[in-house]
Amino acid sequence: MSNSNTIKEMYHEDRPYEKCERFGAENLTDAELLAVLLRTGTRGENSLELAHRLIQSDLSGRGILNIHRWTYEQLTRVRGIGRVKAIQILCLSELAKRMARSAAVGGLDFSQPDTIARYYMEDMRHREKETLKLLLLNTKARLIGELNVSTGTVDTALVSPRELFMEAIQRNAVSIILLHNHPSGDPAPSLADVQITRRIHEAGALIGIELLDHIIIGDNCFVSMKEKGIF
Repeated sequence: MSNSNTIKEMYHEDRPYEKCERFGAENLTDAELLAVLLRTGTRGENSLELAHRLIQSDLSGRGILNIHRWTYEQLTRVRGIGRVKAIQILCLSELAKRMARSAAVGGLDFSQPDTIARYYMEDMRHREKETLKLLLLNTKARLIGELNVSTGTVDTALVSPRELFMEAIQRNAVSIILLHNHPSGDPAPSLADVQITRRIHEAGALIGIELLDHIIIGDNCFVSMKEKGIF
């Protein structure tokens, strides 16, 4: 590769722009797509070389898939990635997540765990810490609110049914759904997951607010605890 520092200068040799124009963006490699967005490289390294190095770095782990895990601080510690490039990459990641959610929203049905999992998948599956979400539904099973209940290990000591149902009562919710991720990628329920779910289900039955499901998000997979018969 040349040591030129702009896509324009390496156009005839590496040609990500020309390749996209002739064959379509779907035929560009991950590094070529990222290079087009970065536009420029750094001293002695063009944007395609910089993109290759970024994707292959320890920061990336599993390559382009881990772009969702990158933080501003991590990115700006990479040679050649300054404030502007870091912001470009973060905005690309956020755009991808929003596009995935927009594509899923048309088929979102809160009585179907697969549509719920698909809607929240891109937002949840890349998180490095467990996040427990509370979804609040009205009499027509429409979403009227959602909030993050806890971040970190989902533990019976950290999740209070009282606080969950106080929030539900304040929002006039008639049913709730719990949703959390497993950073390991394996959505199999832990003992703590089972205990929390059963406690909340029992508490909801007493006050008349039904727990419809507890869905665990893994790496492009999920488990519905309702479908598993756990409660």
